[in-house]
Amino acid sequence: MSASAHHHRYTFAEYLDLEGASNVKHEFLDGEIYAMAGGTPRHAALTLAVGAALHAALRGGPCRAFSSDLRIRVKATGLATYPDVAIVCGPLETDPDSDATVTNPRVVVEVLSKSTEDYDRGEKFENYRRVPSLDTVVYVWQTETRIEVRRRQANDTWASADYRAGDAVPLQSISCALSVDDVYRDAVPS
Repeated sequence: MSASAHHHRYTFAEYLDLEGASNVKHEFLDGEIYAMAGGTPRHAALTLAVGAALHAALRGGPCRAFSSDLRIRVKATGLATYPDVAIVCGPLETDPDSDATVTNPRVVVEVLSKSTEDYDRGEKFENYRRVPSLDTVVYVWQTETRIEVRRRQANDTWASADYRAGDAVPLQSISCALSVDDVYRDAVPS
């Protein structure tokens, strides 16, 4: 006879209660709660470089850059997560169950870790693409000087482009660009 483990399926309300009492961030998907691992110094430096560049480029306009403290929820799938940087244009739209959770990012940025790269570019992207307001997902590599941009096309497909040293990364939907060299200039060596 085999014993099967019974897993508790959490509600979004239970997740919010846990998150409010925790000093660690968690991701929520399909009734499961996952602790988010801390980043490396290089991850932190790259995240700050991208966030600072976007914050400066967007200052005074209709779009605003947010740090990884902003929780994003994909209403279509239930995913609640903290992208490394998020851009919201116009008024914030919040989740009906949590006014601290935003549902209308225009751009999200993920700094990839070896342990999260497959998830971030795979399953997590499949969730992100279900956000109607989202039109750009930016991936920043820690292991090489490389930024990938995935953009929503008019027919709701996504196109991908890679940028390397010396390139400018166009972010058309928010009318700015990132310099690959500037993002990586002061990053801590890996």
